Amino acid sequence: MRIQIILKLITVAFTSIICFGSCQETSEEKKLGPPNILFIMSDDHAYQAISAYSDNLIKTPNIDRIANDGMLFTNACVTNSICAPSRAVILSGKHSHINGKIDNIFPFDTTQITFPQLLQDAGYQTAMFGKLHFGNSPKGFDQFKILPGQGWYYNPEFITKYDGRDTVIGYTTDIITEMSLNWLKNDRTVDQPFLLMYLHKAPHREWLPPKRHYTNYLNKTFPEPETLFDNYKGRGSAAKEAEMNLLTHMNWAGDSKIPPDVMDELGIAENSIWDKKAYERTVDRLTSEQRNDWDEAYGPMIEKFKKEYPTVSDEDLMRWRYQRYMQDYLGSIAAVDDGVGKVLDYLEESGLEENTIVVYTSDQGFYLGEHGWFDKRFIYNESFKTPLMVKWPAVIDAGSVNTQMVQNLDFANTFLDAASLEAPSDMQGESLLPLFKGENSGFRDAVYYHYYEYPSVHMVKRHYGIVTEDYKLVHFYYDVDEWELYDRKKDKLEMKNVYHDEAYASVVSDLTEQLNELRIQYKDSPELDKAFIEKYKDLKRWDK
Repeated sequence: MRIQIILKLITVAFTSIICFGSCQETSEEKKLGPPNILFIMSDDHAYQAISAYSDNLIKTPNIDRIANDGMLFTNACVTNSICAPSRAVILSGKHSHINGKIDNIFPFDTTQITFPQLLQDAGYQTAMFGKLHFGNSPKGFDQFKILPGQGWYYNPEFITKYDGRDTVIGYTTDIITEMSLNWLKNDRTVDQPFLLMYLHKAPHREWLPPKRHYTNYLNKTFPEPETLFDNYKGRGSAAKEAEMNLLTHMNWAGDSKIPPDVMDELGIAENSIWDKKAYERTVDRLTSEQRNDWDEAYGPMIEKFKKEYPTVSDEDLMRWRYQRYMQDYLGSIAAVDDGVGKVLDYLEESGLEENTIVVYTSDQGFYLGEHGWFDKRFIYNESFKTPLMVKWPAVIDAGSVNTQMVQNLDFANTFLDAASLEAPSDMQGESLLPLFKGENSGFRDAVYYHYYEYPSVHMVKRHYGIVTEDYKLVHFYYDVDEWELYDRKKDKLEMKNVYHDEAYASVVSDLTEQLNELRIQYKDSPELDKAFIEKYKDLKRWDK
């Protein structure tokens, strides 16, 4: 009997030693309580323009802090590379064909339950500031101030929850930052966990940097992408027919900032029906003081262009347009980085940092001259892949890197899981919490993509596909029936379609079967494709 008692005491003591680390962690997590969530998203921010991924174009020291202090995802991607649908996927946790927002024209089904609603019901204080891009009254928010539609870079109007519409003089990126900081400092209830969606307009077209970044970026020359003069040889009709070329499709006035009267003087035709109008709506919107600053900075560039344009070659003009694009696009991002730094500083100073999940992402990727393009929409890498970095000091090891195939579809499930809430059964994402803790086994090895907005602006054909870490299989449909396969490891620039290469026959077979399974899993089908095509014909498209 005495021996049994001694053995039992030894067992209890040993179990206590083994349990000490994990029990202590559980106790710590309970002590911290539900995490705060700070969701930072920019619009059209390419991963190529974040120095945590590459410092080839720009340094973003503040955004990089999130990666340095947390986890950098190298295979984060979207389900549908276009603004409003991406945001609908994020909020609903469902693919576009389920939540109804397949493109920028189709309305969002407001009966959809979104993750902010569920967090709010569970006791979270919720706020949204910045760009939503669809709907004027987002559900599940105690406070919101959002831009109508695309919003303006300068002197923006905001739709507010309590104060009607309000116009604020200043630079939009800075205003959204100050609104978010003010809510954190003065308006939130300190004993409640919070969800703050801090959503930038920048760097969406038409790019306008703040005054403090005019001179620095206007005087810079940026390295050209290897595929700037791509001729699309070795690929199908979709790449050849897309209307996203820097030289032939980018607006001269709205995008490159050549004033309409200078276009007329030089005999330059508009590249779209909204080319000159875009300039008038943006640059002509500035106050007299803002306009003086703008003219002082941009005037020399315009005068130099007037002198050189009559004799410049198309090749050099393409190079010039790329540099103009990068100067404004990256100058806009520099302001986002400034704002992110201010918000991160406040989290540190206030003691909120330890138990706050901080996410930085974009609503999709973007072309920065690769393949001669701007914009997004394609399943091709620069458009499909999106920046994602997450820090949560209580859970994520600093400096972590993850290569799993994660999507914007996963945010809703992740945040609900972090708050110890069960996600509705019709949400289609996966929680990233195991990945945050380094537990990658059992996570998905392939993602599903589907793009719908065709025929429309930029003329990117409808397509769906499957992407793994190694391969990408795509089906273009509607007015074509074309398949493409890319070897993501051997052909990182996606220059050669190997779908018909016999060496890849088994890969095609396997991926086709997996793609069909994903279509079934996510409840997509040829019948739905046809239904959306029929509905789309009756909608009034904004590009018309």
